Amino acid sequence: MALTEPAFSIGIEEEYLLVDRDSLALAEAPKTMMEACSAELQDQVSPEFLNCQIEIGTKVCRDVHEAREDLKRLRSCVSREAAKFNLAPIAASCHPFSDWREQKHTDKDRYNALSSDLAGVVQRMLICGMHVHVGIENPDRRIDLMNQMSYFLPHLLALSCSSPFWQGHDTGLDSYRLTIFDNLPRTGLPPRMDSFGEFERSVQVLIDIGVIEDSSKIWWDLRPSSKFPTIESRICDVQPRLEDTLCLAALTQACARMLWRLATRNQRWRIYDSFLISENRWRAQRYGVREGLIDLGLGEVVPMATLMDELMELTGEDLAYFNSLDEVARAPKIAQNGTSADRQRRVYTEKMDAEDDKDAALRAVVQHLIDEFHVDL
Repeated sequence: MALTEPAFSIGIEEEYLLVDRDSLALAEAPKTMMEACSAELQDQVSPEFLNCQIEIGTKVCRDVHEAREDLKRLRSCVSREAAKFNLAPIAASCHPFSDWREQKHTDKDRYNALSSDLAGVVQRMLICGMHVHVGIENPDRRIDLMNQMSYFLPHLLALSCSSPFWQGHDTGLDSYRLTIFDNLPRTGLPPRMDSFGEFERSVQVLIDIGVIEDSSKIWWDLRPSSKFPTIESRICDVQPRLEDTLCLAALTQACARMLWRLATRNQRWRIYDSFLISENRWRAQRYGVREGLIDLGLGEVVPMATLMDELMELTGEDLAYFNSLDEVARAPKIAQNGTSADRQRRVYTEKMDAEDDKDAALRAVVQHLIDEFHVDL
């Protein structure tokens, strides 16, 4: 493979839930609200599977500084238009108390087909994610970096956890979203592949049989994009705080460049069996940043704060290249102070201690998520 440096451009996609500002329960996006958002944001906004969801995507950005301004504009528009209908967006991967049985899916051919194909599994998809695209022009390089970068997916997940509650209960997991998403086919860690050609041939088997229409129905945690010359990280919960989104995007970008940089020195990151990486994926899903991950090189569990310090050192040259050291400096702080899941639980506990009212405590969590969405706008 040629060692020409890729663009390493980034694009960020986020999915939001819409809530009623009075009841704080989920609410459907009014047609006129979606039309107003589309008029301003064009193809950077779209409906999602459920009527209570909305998806945005940044333009192609060189770094997180460009992405920040675009993401602010996107979030601000959705918030402003939603407020006209007494609604507010929240960027959490699960709503703390609303029932999935009461939600309706968007009436579009794509989503009607999903509902038909995936039956009861997709009906529970009341979840939101965050996707980060990193521009890699060479197709075989995309696969090579995907193979190596899988090691770091649990690290990104642990930092991103924002879905501890489901249907009004604390699940005990920090990312309950993955529990729902993993019920779909073609999800989870990506398999190891030797080339882009192998990926295309494998996907083509399913296309030829008529199981899927294209590779957009491959929902791995990290995949070659079906639309763009990118690798697309899909592992993260969506972030209530804009600056945490930028931290995760910058870290994803830096990891990709770090692994490419190793190749320029005739080195590479060791590729571990998915069985072992899956254990770290589970630990991240279950505990977030609280219990650490297995350092597969050392063969021991290492605290997340230590792992983040090490990852910042590994990617230091790349963070400097993209001028994103300040953004990623949040990662050790998240590892030390907790994720959105930890903050949501603290709000819930404080409200329960004050009033001993579960419903009021859950509503307080939603109000907290509304406040966090707007803190950096």
